[in-house]
Amino acid sequence: MTKHVTVFMTAPDEGEAGSIAKKLVEERLCACVNIVPKVRSIYRWQGEICDEPEVMMIAKTEATLSAALVSRVKELHSYEVPEIICLPIQTGSGEYLDWIAASVDAPAKKEGELEL
Repeated sequence: MTKHVTVFMTAPDEGEAGSIAKKLVEERLCACVNIVPKVRSIYRWQGEICDEPEVMMIAKTEATLSAALVSRVKELHSYEVPEIICLPIQTGSGEYLDWIAASVDAPAKKEGELEL
């Protein structure tokens, strides 16, 4: 398991995206959320093809917080089935990755637990 993850999420508009992002950062579930406006999503939902404007959110956090972050987004989100996809960060700026770790409340590593 990698230590850090990037989480991709969508929201219906910038207001909801901003509200979710602020809560996630305030609650230290992630270090940062980028909000990218004007995303066009084409998808199948309940047997229909939909073509809707959305907003993309990109969060950075530690892998140990992924489950808590997913759960919290589901609580905050207006969608019945929100997009929440966690991808491992394989490598990056050491200083930036250290900043992520310092900015979140990740569970402490257990004695004898290996960090991958």
